[in-house]
Amino acid sequence: MVKNFAKQYINGQWKDGSSEKTLKNINPYNEDEIFEMNSASDKDLDAAYQAAADVQQTWAKTLPAEKQQLLDRVSQIIDERKEEIINWLVKESGSTHIKAELELSVAQRIIKESASFPYRMKGQIMASDIPGKENFVYKNAKGVIGIIGPWNFPFHLSMRSVAPAIATGNTVVLKPASDTIVTAGTLIADIFEEAGAPNGVINVIAGRGSEIGDAFVQHPIPKVISFTGSTEVGRHIAKQAGEHIKETALELGGNNVLIVTEDADLEAAAESAAFGKFMHQGQICMSINRILVNQNVHDSFVELFKKKVETLAAGDPSDEKTVIGPLINNSQVERIQSDVEESIKQGAKILIKPEVDGNLIHPTILTNVTNDMPIAKNEIFGPVAPILSFKTEEEAIRIANELPYGLSGAVHTSDLHKGVELAQQIESGMVHVNDQPVNDEAHMAFGGEKDSGLGRFGGEWVLNKFTTEKWISVQKERRQYPFFE
Repeated sequence: MVKNFAKQYINGQWKDGSSEKTLKNINPYNEDEIFEMNSASDKDLDAAYQAAADVQQTWAKTLPAEKQQLLDRVSQIIDERKEEIINWLVKESGSTHIKAELELSVAQRIIKESASFPYRMKGQIMASDIPGKENFVYKNAKGVIGIIGPWNFPFHLSMRSVAPAIATGNTVVLKPASDTIVTAGTLIADIFEEAGAPNGVINVIAGRGSEIGDAFVQHPIPKVISFTGSTEVGRHIAKQAGEHIKETALELGGNNVLIVTEDADLEAAAESAAFGKFMHQGQICMSINRILVNQNVHDSFVELFKKKVETLAAGDPSDEKTVIGPLINNSQVERIQSDVEESIKQGAKILIKPEVDGNLIHPTILTNVTNDMPIAKNEIFGPVAPILSFKTEEEAIRIANELPYGLSGAVHTSDLHKGVELAQQIESGMVHVNDQPVNDEAHMAFGGEKDSGLGRFGGEWVLNKFTTEKWISVQKERRQYPFFE
């Protein structure tokens, strides 16, 4: 049942978009049309931002307990509607059941962490060098937050901004990716509505980027634009936001490495690599993009890794045994095929052949890969695993840092001290020793360096991102000014 999911949600009302253009919601596995809806126009966007602005001050002054109760109720509703949400993730984003379960779990942790934020809006009392003066620093909500949700982990990555923004007294306008209108947008609004969110606290605008994308960022009302997506689009958003003196929270692309040293536990490394590469078909910003293996253990690792990958079932994501589901659309399939073919021309060797069936690419492994091949230097965002060989750890670090991304990474070694030393040298916002790069904990600093984004999500970092500080001083006794001495 589609319910209101094919509509805009503005100021507590479900409405058809006023654009003459439409959006089609397509199941990426069988390419069936789920629904077609009217797209949002500039008029709808303005109404959503105005609704958010009208209620923001009232919401900011709402008691901390009421904000916390709202988020607690949201979490409870997600538990009650778990199967419905999972089914939407499967049919709309091509999620397998394993991935959908994981996505709900991390989203719930974000909500529960955010529920503590109303009581963590701490100010300060500070000393002054001026006689009789007392300084106060107040922490306040930023105002209205514009959030652009992605299609790969749509429910979690939209909620990752929505929950903390609302918890800290902001109101939001959420623009979901066109491929995942429901799970990145209207489903979230429906849950908050059921939880009792006041009208205007959350608004969802589904529209074409070509029609409302620039206006979403340039509109005078939002104080912060939160975006998760490609570096190319993120760079465009940052440029526009900068021109309008808006703050951004940008989590962008990644080209993440997993380094396997000579002394690593190869069995553990192979399992780690298989999960970190093929979870959600590799369509995760943190997914392994390049597997770097010491030449002395290369062949042994490759043999173990191949055996692990051959056990991963690809097919219909609605089948609970499926591990590898479809890519989000055919343009992604064509892009990846092109990079694989060009890399093979440049000398890469096929260990497991890239079988393609519609939007489904079966798990693929390439060896003899170098950093300048398309399958290594481009963000893959698909189920292809390139394996590169290195002689020394210094060479591995050079290969890791050679490309402009810096989101996540991993190192496998039996020497934990050495693992931390190598992690420190990788130019990345996050690195995990004896694990894989796909990690997201609600209380930790999540974000990247270089072309992988600006700012941090999670815990106190996102709390600070969505709040601002105001200095108020109080002069308790008459001040003597040098003009009148």
